[in-house]
Amino acid sequence: QVQLVQSGGGLVQPGGSLRLSCAASGFTLSNHAIGWFRQAPGKEREGVLCISRRDDSTNYADSVMGRFTASRDNAKNTVYLQLNSLEPEDTAVYYCATYSPPGGCVLQWRAYDYWGQGTQVTVSS
Repeated sequence: QVQLVQSGGGLVQPGGSLRLSCAASGFTLSNHAIGWFRQAPGKEREGVLCISRRDDSTNYADSVMGRFTASRDNAKNTVYLQLNSLEPEDTAVYYCATYSPPGGCVLQWRAYDYWGQGTQVTVSS
């Protein structure tokens, strides 16, 4: 019954913004690290960013640093990924995932235990 349900994807023009949501049920997100990953057609799954359980640290991929940020709403048991200054190269299916490291998080998808269903982000004019 551990589930991550995603929403917020869609079609935007270059330079636009989206906010993706990842709502947890069956566990408390604040006690887990959260990772965001994406996969474009024909490419490997890529780590975007992750936040530690206590939000003490955040790791970013170089390609998104300064444009993407993540936040937690503990009352809603939901994590958000804010996507700004979107480029066509950001087009991908975006996934949230969770695991429970003792310290900081890593951007390695094989470390994560539970995954959302993914949501499509398309950046096109």
